[in-house]
Amino acid sequence: MQPSIVRLERVTKTFALPEGGMITALKAIDLDVRRNEFLTLLGPSGCGKTTLLHSISGFVQLDGGKVSIDGEDVTERPPHRRPVNTVFQNYALFPHMNVDKNVGYALDIAGTDGKERGRRVGAALELVGLSGLGGRLPRQLSGGQQQRVALARAIIARPKLLLLDEPLSALDRNLRQAMQIELKGLQAELGISFIFVTHDQEEALTMSDRLAVLEKGVIQQLDTPRSVYSRPANAFVASFIGASNLFEGAARSDGTDMLVVTPNGEHIRAAGSGTVANGQPVTALIRPEQFSLHNGGNGQPAAFIDADVEQIVFTGLNYQIHGRTPAGRKVVAIIAAVHQREVAEIDAAKKARLTYDPAGVQLIGASGGEP
Repeated sequence: MQPSIVRLERVTKTFALPEGGMITALKAIDLDVRRNEFLTLLGPSGCGKTTLLHSISGFVQLDGGKVSIDGEDVTERPPHRRPVNTVFQNYALFPHMNVDKNVGYALDIAGTDGKERGRRVGAALELVGLSGLGGRLPRQLSGGQQQRVALARAIIARPKLLLLDEPLSALDRNLRQAMQIELKGLQAELGISFIFVTHDQEEALTMSDRLAVLEKGVIQQLDTPRSVYSRPANAFVASFIGASNLFEGAARSDGTDMLVVTPNGEHIRAAGSGTVANGQPVTALIRPEQFSLHNGGNGQPAAFIDADVEQIVFTGLNYQIHGRTPAGRKVVAIIAAVHQREVAEIDAAKKARLTYDPAGVQLIGASGGEP
């Protein structure tokens, strides 16, 4: 058995721009998708994630490279001859067909026996929680129900791989969050690989076994959600995945810890003194949730940032504190809602001392990745 269900080798795709010129959407991409994994392609608009998905499904003709699925070269095969099904953003249901006919369409085309067809359609609808709704038309269903119909139609043909192109983007927030959990559970139950496209970082972190973060046609990092968040490969990944406080400067050891000294003279302390050479350009990453509020007791903390408070946003679970350092750099801290009294005090004073643990500071080298 092949170790990967999908292998991309040096996949390249270039498009002509309407105003003239060319743009390279994919730049010699190498990627292995493991069997039975939930892989998410994540990145901003125009980064190449949908083009990468379509290179697997066959909806784009590549300029170079090779696509293999289950050990077979499918680079030149059209979409209908690849063991892949796709769930699109707009669901693409047949409006004149009821749920039963939409779901069973592939079986009808294949001439599946009526009894077998009924059994498989019923099983697919039960799997996505739509038993008893086979007679309804798409317009008689909610957005979430239509999304489930599209899923049932995609899995009924038993593909080796399911591709999902932002299928949750049209749903409201609560339904979207519920469907994230359902999709992950469905993938585990089916035991096939899902490749999911999204630009929503929270969605990607919630659902994925691994994330491929793309920018300008290049995979910037491929790893588990936890690793991508806590150990970003470069400043782009750090700033795109979650909220970030990035401090660019030069490294300097004080014999105990590493200091990142910014051009404005700010000092960010990171645990360990031997990780970076003195004078090396480096960026310190502090996530907003790593900050705590200093209440003035117990003397001066070992590591802190003073900030003038510009805005405090209450989200229900926490407070987002937006401010600026004395040098004018923006800084964001997230403080749990249980600290309401302390937050009220800094709101009144319009000043905050934000403490952090140097052991939690991530250093990113000037060339990307850990220094």
